[in-house]
Amino acid sequence: MNDALTLTGLKKGYNHGQPSEVRVLDGADLAVKPGEVVALVAPSGAGKSTLLHIAGLLDTPDAGRVHIGGEDMTNLSDRRRTAIRRSDVGFIYQFHHLLPEFTALENIVLPQLANGVGDTAARKRARGLLDSVGIAHRADHRPAALSGGEQQRVAFCRALANDPKLLLADEPTGNLDPETSDRVFDALMTLVRTSGLAAVIATHNLELAARMDRAVRLDGGTLIART
Repeated sequence: MNDALTLTGLKKGYNHGQPSEVRVLDGADLAVKPGEVVALVAPSGAGKSTLLHIAGLLDTPDAGRVHIGGEDMTNLSDRRRTAIRRSDVGFIYQFHHLLPEFTALENIVLPQLANGVGDTAARKRARGLLDSVGIAHRADHRPAALSGGEQQRVAFCRALANDPKLLLADEPTGNLDPETSDRVFDALMTLVRTSGLAAVIATHNLELAARMDRAVRLDGGTLIART
């Protein structure tokens, strides 16, 4: 079975208007198997968001390769990369970025419609996802009427709406209080385990990292297994 995600020799640097380049990634390697949850631990500014963006085809490396489900992403057209992002990759950010004019249910239905799923099937899946994280009764509420924890659980469901192979999460509980963070993380892990997809979750929280299958640390542009 192919790894869900393989990153090989990723390099990425930025100038930010300076004469010398800042090397954010410098030969980063990572392989994640289907059903595996990997914690990505790094301080702010170390490059974890850059790594996630490259893994999720939102950015391109200066060197190195990205494979998703065994397929090399290196020379794909923009159209093909967009299609893979839409169908095979789910994203979760620290802030939920829900569309405020749509209900919780509609926020989960919309990406499915964009992926060619019919309205009836999309609504059925959306309700099932909301039920799995305990907020099906909030399906018809807009984001402004939801608590922070509820909003983030809707964002989790939206990320999994198209049944992706890979989930990438950047500090998904970072803006929540500790009690809510713990509860929402449990909901996320339930979704991931039920779906059987691979996940890379960036976090500062070492307690949360310890609850994942393994953890890697981004240090000096490379990934090192945490011990």
